[in-house]
Amino acid sequence: MHQTKPDKATLALADGTVVHGHAIGHRGTTGGELCFNTSMTGYQEIFTDPSYHGQLMMMTYPHIGNYGVSSRDDEARKVMISGLIVRAFSHHYSNTMADGDLESYLKRNRIVGITGIDTRKLVRHIREKGVLNAVISSETDNADELVAKAKEWPSMVGLELASKVTRNEPQTYKPADFEDLFPQISQSADPVVPVDDFTGEPMLPGTDITPTGSSDTGQPAGHPAGQQSTGQQSTGQQSTGQQPLLKIAALDYGIKQNIINSFLKRGCKLRVFPAKTDFGTIMEWQPDAFFFSNGPGDPNPMDYALETVAKAKETGKPMFGICLGHQLMAMSEGMEVMKMFVGHRGANQPVKNLQRGRVEITTQNHGFAVDPDTVSDEIAEITHRNLNDGTLEGLAFKRFNGFSVQYHPEASPGPHDSSYLFDEFVSRIRAHKVDNARP
Repeated sequence: MHQTKPDKATLALADGTVVHGHAIGHRGTTGGELCFNTSMTGYQEIFTDPSYHGQLMMMTYPHIGNYGVSSRDDEARKVMISGLIVRAFSHHYSNTMADGDLESYLKRNRIVGITGIDTRKLVRHIREKGVLNAVISSETDNADELVAKAKEWPSMVGLELASKVTRNEPQTYKPADFEDLFPQISQSADPVVPVDDFTGEPMLPGTDITPTGSSDTGQPAGHPAGQQSTGQQSTGQQSTGQQPLLKIAALDYGIKQNIINSFLKRGCKLRVFPAKTDFGTIMEWQPDAFFFSNGPGDPNPMDYALETVAKAKETGKPMFGICLGHQLMAMSEGMEVMKMFVGHRGANQPVKNLQRGRVEITTQNHGFAVDPDTVSDEIAEITHRNLNDGTLEGLAFKRFNGFSVQYHPEASPGPHDSSYLFDEFVSRIRAHKVDNARP
């Protein structure tokens, strides 16, 4: 069988490094901050994570594309990376659940890529030199021209990108949406076990954190029999009857679909607001709590988001932040966020929960981090640390009702060691509602 000779492609870094390979995806030229991800699976979820908007993604796992793509695995409405670098690209896939092949997927989304690269060598180079901008081209192999273009590419420092990936208008999600999309998960999911807000430990079976007669169990109508999706034990549900759902206002700085799913699976109603929504508009929905999402870019120029965080704190309602949201909550208390030398991106980052004294394997995606030297004991407690380099990974705030983590507890496809944080947030919302319902 005659095989077409593959098109050439070139990768040029801002420090003058140039490597050659073969073109994949859309033919063209693209650039961005060159980062690498150490995950062995989940390439589609990575490509569609809004936190990667405008970045070149290099996968360290050698075989990419071997299980195809599936629409249900998208974390956003489109591919967010600006380009792709892999060692060995698979044009054919073996997966009966796939919708199609990765090559067609990349072309459809106009993503320029390169394969045949020694990714191990390139990763070592980045780890020694630090983060660099780069350019991929399947249009020209002129090294001087491409290196110059890489040098001119805008730095991620000072770059506000959340407004580029947020939605255009508010959208409301309810538990039934999750059940319709993922009935097999809804029917088979294990009951959510409530956790104590102060110790972080699972509560004993039969414990009811909502007094009899309270107006808040959050059990959605039509929920599958036997599934406790809200953290409320069956004794409390039987004694209090059908009650309104918990309402969480989520600020979309690049929110991932599985974050939305994680709240819906726990029986919460979610209204996702565009990044620059006026706080008065958010409060018109009368939320019970606030969630600040992940997202791309540098949080330092996001004055509009810091204003929203400040006003949310004034309400006294529970707050939870992930990744960029974590950084914004920290900045609102006077802490500083710094650019990392390399960053954390992968599904195998060990983090120690300092409150529980246990280690969690986590998925991470961030190039900025909260400076631990700017955290004071009066303002917050450091709850999580990265065991590889000591990076601050979690905070429990003392001057308002909130906590946050740098990593991704909703990780899809995994690991799921940290999913308890969603249960903890739900328990905190319930406790707040009970306290405020007392005469």
